[in-house]
Amino acid sequence: MGDIIAIGGASFAAEPRNLALDRYILDQTRKDRPNVLFIPTATGDADPYVAKFYAAYASLDARPVHLTFFQRTPDLRRLISTQDAIYVGGGNTKSMLAVWHEWGLPDLLKDASAAGTVLAGVSAGAICWFEQGITDSWGDRLRPLEGLGFIAGSCCPHYDGEPERRPSFHALLGRGEVKPGIAIEDGVAAHYRNGRLERVVTARERSRAYQVTIDSGVVRENVLPATYLQAETGK
Repeated sequence: MGDIIAIGGASFAAEPRNLALDRYILDQTRKDRPNVLFIPTATGDADPYVAKFYAAYASLDARPVHLTFFQRTPDLRRLISTQDAIYVGGGNTKSMLAVWHEWGLPDLLKDASAAGTVLAGVSAGAICWFEQGITDSWGDRLRPLEGLGFIAGSCCPHYDGEPERRPSFHALLGRGEVKPGIAIEDGVAAHYRNGRLERVVTARERSRAYQVTIDSGVVRENVLPATYLQAETGK
């Protein structure tokens, strides 16, 4: 796999005046005006979410398009193969992955990554790339969910933004229901290259990501070094 950028929370929809993480994604394409595809499946292709994407990425001199599965769906291979970056939005991860598998999208995303397309996303769009993710797709409690397996281990987003995230991740690790992995706070992105963590970047000066492991029944958090990105507002 090539470059995969997993954002714990926030990004363009929540913080349209701070597009530092979105600029970082585009910079990894090394293109002056990259083609970038938004996949909003996890919200059922919600129009307001799509509109926010276009506003943000057009202001960053990208060429934005989006993929819909709940209206007429285009030729997926043709669309995916022309993108420099692909951004997956947040929402219901379980429902999103079910739709993707029905349409054969995971194999196309894997091929795109191998060809050099940058894969990215926030919340559901972050955990989907891992073997496992901690998701609120079910209404009663946070649960583990099998992801695409492009990155080994587990991922827990919103680590500081939602109070139940940290204790739930620790409890699931303690019961052996999830593998050790990474916990990512809102406004933070973990950048993987060829399946290995390359760096952590943050649009919030005090926010972090953690490598979370378990040793003899004790959960341990290791703070990962993070590079602070200056805020960017677009044009």
